[in-house]
Amino acid sequence: MKLSHTLTRTSAVFDDPNLVSPAGLVPLLALADRAGLRKLADEHMSVPTDKGANAGLKVASLVAGMLAGADSIDDMALLRHGGMGRVFARVYAPSTLGSFLRTFTFGHVRQLDAVAARFLLSLARLAGLTPPVPAPLPAGDEAGAGGGYAFVDVDDTIIEVHGHAKQGAGFGYTRVRGLNALIATLTTDRCAPLVLAQRLRKGACGSPRGAKRLVGDAVKQARRLLGAKAPVLVRMDSAYYGRDAVHAAITGGAHVSVTVRMDPAVKAAIAGIDQGAWTTIKYPDAIFDETTGTWISKAEVAEVPYTAFTSKKTADRVPGRLVVRRIPDVHTDKKKTNGQGTLFDVWRFHAFFTTAPAQQLDTVAADQAHRGHAIIEQVHADLKASALAHLPSGKFTANSAWLVLAVIAFNLTRAAAVIAATGPTGCSDLAKATTATVRRKLIHVPARVASSARRITLHLPQAWPWQQPWTRLFDRVADPPAIA
Repeated sequence: MKLSHTLTRTSAVFDDPNLVSPAGLVPLLALADRAGLRKLADEHMSVPTDKGANAGLKVASLVAGMLAGADSIDDMALLRHGGMGRVFARVYAPSTLGSFLRTFTFGHVRQLDAVAARFLLSLARLAGLTPPVPAPLPAGDEAGAGGGYAFVDVDDTIIEVHGHAKQGAGFGYTRVRGLNALIATLTTDRCAPLVLAQRLRKGACGSPRGAKRLVGDAVKQARRLLGAKAPVLVRMDSAYYGRDAVHAAITGGAHVSVTVRMDPAVKAAIAGIDQGAWTTIKYPDAIFDETTGTWISKAEVAEVPYTAFTSKKTADRVPGRLVVRRIPDVHTDKKKTNGQGTLFDVWRFHAFFTTAPAQQLDTVAADQAHRGHAIIEQVHADLKASALAHLPSGKFTANSAWLVLAVIAFNLTRAAAVIAATGPTGCSDLAKATTATVRRKLIHVPARVASSARRITLHLPQAWPWQQPWTRLFDRVADPPAIA
């Protein structure tokens, strides 16, 4: 591929008032409207003064900017170019949107949380994001390794910030100065993970802080999406192995699968496992072990009955199973071993505690399901590659609201991708695509705006590779509303 003309024979002029660069915002904002985003924000938000007026329109503007790739307040200016004013009404200036966010208090952030939760429920109904999960099936049946479960994953991530004016910024467990975002996601086989709940915290706070409430909220939201009887498994790492987070999940009717710390009680339980109880498993793909710097393709798993939190009062103790995975401890440093092999096998152990019944998830299936918790890292990476590349304000509550808006935009792209991928000739890869892929294929489509007889026509590029899924999404949101 090369230029058809030299630059000396090419010129560029920014003078066309009818061009729109992200024409995909048309069906996505129509989908947001059908799911009631503006109406929900107007009903549930009470941001004071003139800066909080027309909350629904301002929330929709911020979400639209994030859909188009904005990761700061100044980037919202990309909504005010060419023919955008002919296609969209009431597009606010970046300064107005920034003032709106800086007016937020913690209570207003919680109001926006309520908007995000209700918006996700409406999106799920419109796009079929989360069809009812069938009743749990026995291990080895057609449910596969998941045992019929829907998975709620909980984890936090540090969003790096710079400058001394950021409220709440600090050095956390990663030794990076930033703010801590705690997120819960829902994973099913229908689409890419959805974000159920979110909370922005100080950068120096411990991972478990506030996890009890967030886990409870996430399980309730999963129940609303999937149905009251749907089996839910909450997966967490060792930072959340404590009474509060585990009990919050169980109280909501979910099972848990949480990595445990190697305390004396766990070590004693592992030591009591009979050597004949270990089952060899082989990973579909080799896993890189950062501790030894080697690739691991095989391991062994076993389990033993275990009661968690035995140091607490009786009501706080949780009976379940301790599933242990052991892998060979390969010594790669010949200086430490003097070039000699070991006289006997040395193992390293990784254990997690689960309340899932063995008839639904046997030992091997439970281990496989628990390792799937790593999918939440993809959600963290996706958000950080989009709206959470920066936290744009010096005010903590404004950044908290920014996180919630980023989650709304994230879930909206999931819904749009599922609708676009539905059909006999759909792009099946879109349903589980990242935000960057959805933006490239469905949102960043240039268009020329033309009007005739009070109708707007968007002239899109001929032979656009993803014309069919884009058209499918456009037609779906243009359908008349269903009869109540």
